Amino acid sequence: MGNDEKGAWRQLWGTFFGKTWPMWAAGILLALLNVCLFLVKSPWGGSGTYINWGENIYSMLKVIDLPNLKPVLSHTYGLLGLLTLLGAFAGALMGREFALRIPPPGEMLKGFVGGVLMALGATLGIGCTIGGFLSGWAALSGGAIILAIGFLVGTYIALRYLFWEMENLPKMSAGKSYNLLAAKGRRGIWQPVLGVILVVFLLIAFGRHFQDNNILAMFAIIGLVIGIILQRSRFCIVRAFREPFMTGESEAALGVMVALVVGIFGFTVIKYMGVGTSTPGAARALAMTWVYPHFWVKALIGGTIFGLGMTVAGGCAIGTIWRAGEGQVKLWFAALGFMLFAPLSKKFIVPGFTHILPDWAQQKVFLPDWFGYWGAVLVFLILIVLWYVFVKWNERTGRFSAV
Repeated sequence: MGNDEKGAWRQLWGTFFGKTWPMWAAGILLALLNVCLFLVKSPWGGSGTYINWGENIYSMLKVIDLPNLKPVLSHTYGLLGLLTLLGAFAGALMGREFALRIPPPGEMLKGFVGGVLMALGATLGIGCTIGGFLSGWAALSGGAIILAIGFLVGTYIALRYLFWEMENLPKMSAGKSYNLLAAKGRRGIWQPVLGVILVVFLLIAFGRHFQDNNILAMFAIIGLVIGIILQRSRFCIVRAFREPFMTGESEAALGVMVALVVGIFGFTVIKYMGVGTSTPGAARALAMTWVYPHFWVKALIGGTIFGLGMTVAGGCAIGTIWRAGEGQVKLWFAALGFMLFAPLSKKFIVPGFTHILPDWAQQKVFLPDWFGYWGAVLVFLILIVLWYVFVKWNERTGRFSAV
């Protein structure tokens, strides 16, 4: 191989793994993969991963009896989350960005507490930033709008607390941080080599393991790709809600907006055309996919609690997974808090919470039932345009920054 060919391959590698991908491009790719997941079985979700992981832990420890529990590799979202984690690990390795980043004890505590709050919010409000918001808006769910409002409220309150903490409890996050296994110079070549080996191994291993189950095979492959995209682009829904109140920066919000627009059109075509259905009942069931009974109080309370948790932890359900994959130990503790508390909340807290709420506070609201399909799409597009106008105005003026 000549020098020119070697240079071309290095340039190609550098394009994908030598720099951070544009967040808007990641938004398009992630939305298209979400549409693929919907076509395969059901849309992208994040909290289901933690519930399945946590239930498997409790079942293994014989703490909770779960007779119908599916193992992680047999559960679509347990598997999807696992491969997203491994994909983020592979992406970090191939970009020479993996390192064990160990923060002070106070930060690890905040990660765990944030994970617990996210677990409580996701189970009470029936949704996280991925399943409840990104997929919920694409599914034209009215409850998803209220959930997003809750995220905003929770984020604002959490930021106010964090600013107060910096002024009044500076020792909370004080202490020495450690950075281990980082790639350094030529010796860091082990990371991209290991990353390539890991991807090849996963494709072969899961391809063989799921050769008789096309659905799980597709969830595994798509999860792996999602993990790589998330890590390489640093796609972050927490930043989309947080940055307008901090730096005013709008890049993350724009990336999420692009993902929402692509997802809305993709999901609408599937639902409107009744893809894969042959009867009116099946078409209606498809249309109601990802439309949960949480409009409006349930979504508002759950979204607010989740917004608190994701801001304190520094990552939402899926952001926690990809950051954990690249070695951020604080997010390991967030994931631990999420998966340990989510099954407990689902089993012991949610039933009572659901029982005390009146029916009008926890309805299924499918916006096309009110406005028709294209009217509902227009409602969501208007909301996205208003969000865009706000973040660009705030980026320019700084009016709501540094709350």
